[in-house]
Amino acid sequence: MLKLSKKADYGLIAMRHLAGTPHGEAYSAKDVAESFGIPQELMAKILQRLAKAGLLHSQHGTNGGYTLARDAAGITAYEVIRAIDGPVLITSCVTVRGECGQSDRCNVREPLRRVNDSIEEVLRRITIAEMRDESAGGSPSASHSSGSHASGNQVHAEELVTIG
Repeated sequence: MLKLSKKADYGLIAMRHLAGTPHGEAYSAKDVAESFGIPQELMAKILQRLAKAGLLHSQHGTNGGYTLARDAAGITAYEVIRAIDGPVLITSCVTVRGECGQSDRCNVREPLRRVNDSIEEVLRRITIAEMRDESAGGSPSASHSSGSHASGNQVHAEELVTIG
């Protein structure tokens, strides 16, 4: 089964949460963790990875915490997932180094590479701002800012997997 790691899920949750905060207001790992019932230590590690990847700014001190490093419309789900889990791969054979005992006889490597590329493309089109705006709990003020733009990036399963 193809699914994101729990850390990547939590990373997306945290980024979406931080995208909905007043501009410039920093939130600690504890604040974010408590908001979603996520262990604080785990959230701290996730936020540190996102900061190291340049997606968050980390501020130390009394009023410290984390803020988005860029506008939420400029940060994609792909960037967050890659910062947490590394490259998105449905199978190791889609990489150049992904050789196996079946490489010379394999008849699914190329179709699987295309599926992997399609998944990456979809994740690169989904921004944190769209995740914020489309969520059921999104704030009304955030929803009107992108209008119907977000619905243009909705993806159906048929679009995602076209092996041909």
